[in-house]
Amino acid sequence: MGRLAYIGFAIAGIFILAAIFAPFLATHDPIVQDLGMRYLPPSAENWFGTDGLGRDVFTRVLYGARISLQVGVSVVVVSSLFGTVIGAIAGFYGGLIDKFLSGYVFNVFLAFPGLLLAIALVAFLGAGQGKLILALCIIGWVGYARVMRGQVLKVREYDYVLAAKALGASDLRILFTHILPNAIQPLIVQASLGMAGAVLSEASLSFLGLGIPPPAPSWGTMIEEARQFFSTSPHVLFFPGVAIALTVLAFNFIGDGLREYLDPKQRTR
Repeated sequence: MGRLAYIGFAIAGIFILAAIFAPFLATHDPIVQDLGMRYLPPSAENWFGTDGLGRDVFTRVLYGARISLQVGVSVVVVSSLFGTVIGAIAGFYGGLIDKFLSGYVFNVFLAFPGLLLAIALVAFLGAGQGKLILALCIIGWVGYARVMRGQVLKVREYDYVLAAKALGASDLRILFTHILPNAIQPLIVQASLGMAGAVLSEASLSFLGLGIPPPAPSWGTMIEEARQFFSTSPHVLFFPGVAIALTVLAFNFIGDGLREYLDPKQRTR
C-alpha cells in the first residue's frame, strides 16, 4: 500500500479513538447551553470555541465523530451483507433470476440520484438516527450487489468451481466455500469507499434538517447552525467541516490503498 493509505489509516484511527473515548476526552457537556458564552473564540477553556448556544465546539465535534461513525459502520455492514447475498444469487444462478435482479431491480434503484432518493426516504420515514440508517441502507446496497455479481460471474467459471459441481457439491457449499472467499476482495474496497459516502450522506442530510435532529451534535447540523455566522465566528463552522473532510478523505485513501494492495496487477506496477 502507498503512503496515502497509511495516512488514511492513521486519520481514521484517530477519529475512531475519539469516538470511543469521547466521554473521557470531552471537556464539557455536548448539550448543556450557556447563553452567556455564545460564540467565544478558541481558548484554553474552550479549545475550539463555543457555538451560538454557548456549547463547547470541541466536545460536540468529538460526539459528532461517534454519531458519524455509528451511522457509517451500520450502513456499510447492513448494505454489504444484503448486497452480497443479492449479488451472489444473481451472479451464481444467472438466467431469469439475474435478468430480473440486475436488469430490473438494480436499474430501478440506480435510476435515481442517491442523495435525492435518500432525501425522499428520510422525508417519508421521518428524522432519527435509525431511520436515517435505514434510508442510507436502502440506497446503498445496490453498489455492493453489482460488485459481487460481477465477481461471482467471473469466479464461477474457474476450474475448481466446475470441479466442485462435478463432484456433486451443493449450491450453498459451492457459493460459500469456493466462490465468496475468492470474490470478496473488491467488496472490501467498496466497503471502505462506502464508509466515506455514508459519513458524507449523514452530514448532508443533517445539514438539510433531515438527519440527526438537534440537539444531537451531528457535524452536518453544526455546520447548518453556524453558516449564517461564518463571517463573525468562523471557528463554529470550520472545525466540524474539517472533521467531515478529514474523515471522508481518510476512508478514500484507505479504499485506494486497499484497491492497489488487493489487485496483483497494480501491486506489480
